[in-house]
Amino acid sequence: MNRLVIFGVVVVAALYALLSSIYIVDERQRALVLQFGQIKDIRDEPGIGFKIPFFQNVAYYDDRILSLDTDPLEVTPLDDRRLEVDAFARWRIADVRQFREATGSDGDFASTVGGQRLERIVNAAVREVLGGVTSDAILSADRVALMAAIRDEAIAESAGLGVEVVDVRIKRADLPEQNLEATFERMQAERQREAEDERARGREARLRVESTADREAVGILSEAQRESEIIRGEADAERNRIFAEAFGQDPEFFAFYRSLNAYALALRGDNATMVITPDSEFFSYFDGVGEFTTTDAPVQPVTMPDEDAGTGEEPAATDQ
Repeated sequence: MNRLVIFGVVVVAALYALLSSIYIVDERQRALVLQFGQIKDIRDEPGIGFKIPFFQNVAYYDDRILSLDTDPLEVTPLDDRRLEVDAFARWRIADVRQFREATGSDGDFASTVGGQRLERIVNAAVREVLGGVTSDAILSADRVALMAAIRDEAIAESAGLGVEVVDVRIKRADLPEQNLEATFERMQAERQREAEDERARGREARLRVESTADREAVGILSEAQRESEIIRGEADAERNRIFAEAFGQDPEFFAFYRSLNAYALALRGDNATMVITPDSEFFSYFDGVGEFTTTDAPVQPVTMPDEDAGTGEEPAATDQ
């Protein structure tokens, strides 16, 4: 009976030792076989491995690309406009042995320890690269080149950690909250100044157009007045010619016509009272005489005025 118990104990111990000597590496992991803290083996490929039970243990490290979100930090570019920058990085453990020697992590907190070390490196790279350019470059399309420079700087600084920095990106680059209001006011004042400049240029253009139009209008009116005077003079000359011909054809009728025009001018409106001598020749056609001397030269015709318009002129003198 005692032999059976001893045999069972031996079998159980053997099974436990056998199971303790086996470890499995997942395809997402890398493993280090440690003996009293010293690295005895590195397992880079997934599968089953063996170790010495009770004397050796296995530390597992994540072989995937890991994400690192850095805390926001303030950066002062060349133009002294402080910016609050929020970045993140993508990284992976490239050399497990070097990573353990650099960080002292046994695998359980490898990602945390490595991320903390890498965060300090990335923040230093962000400050160094962004501190050498202006804020306009950070906020423009040049940010892509700046992120590449930060990544290269982080790769160079993290080479001793045994990690590979895959990428570094800037998620946000904004002004600090206390500076936003002052910045908005400055931008508003600048836009108002530009608007005033545009309005001033518009007023200048308007005045230039108006002065040009006025000058052209004066020229057009002057030319029109000159042409109208020429036409009026030609018309007057033609009218005088016609009247001269009419006077030559019938001087008696022309004298009669002139007397009627004189009557119309003298006896219109309120001017109906006249003081003249009884033997005046002005109303000679009313007493039946009607004889006039026709040897005089033709005179300018008297135009019949509009009945509604008052001239206030004295009646025209006649040659009668």
